[in-house]
Amino acid sequence: MVPTLDGVHHLKLPVTDLDRSIAWYGDVLGYEVVVEFREHGRRTGVSMDHPRGGPGLALTLAPELARAAAGFDYFSIGVPDRARITELADELTRRGERHAGVHFATIGWILPGLHDPDGHEVRFYTTESHHTPTPAAPLVVDDAVASARAAELVWLTERGLAPEPDSSVHA
Repeated sequence: MVPTLDGVHHLKLPVTDLDRSIAWYGDVLGYEVVVEFREHGRRTGVSMDHPRGGPGLALTLAPELARAAAGFDYFSIGVPDRARITELADELTRRGERHAGVHFATIGWILPGLHDPDGHEVRFYTTESHHTPTPAAPLVVDDAVASARAAELVWLTERGLAPEPDSSVHA
C-alpha cells in the first residue's frame, strides 16, 4: 500500500543565533513566529508560519550543526510561477540581499544563491513547470546546467523568443 501524504509539513534548520535568524526570516521572507520552544526557561527553537503560503519553518538552536550545514541547499521553497519568482528576485535585490538571479532549470525556474545568516542556501523553485516528468518516463539529467540550457533554447525557440546573451542556468 502507498501511504497518503499531504505535502511538506515544515522545514527545520539548525541556527547559531535564534534572534538573528528569526529577524532575517521575518524581515527578508515575511515569516512570523507562532510557537516558541523552551527548555529550563531558555528559548531553544521557534516555529514560524508564512502569511502567503510558504511552508512552515522551524529554527532550532544548534550552533555546531548550523556551521556544519552552511552552504548546503536542503530545500527549495515553491513560488507559483515565473512572474512571481522574478518579483521575488527583484525584491531581494531591492533589499540588498545577494542571490544568483532567476534561471531556467530542469523542471521550472530557479532562484538560487540566497543565504541566511548561518550560510544555509535558501533556494526558490517555481511550481509552474516547463517540463513534467512522469514515473513511466523519468527524465534523465546528465550535467544539469548543460541540460537546462539546451532545454531553455528549445523552449525559447518554440515561443519565437531569443535567448539572453549572458544567460546561465541552474539545476
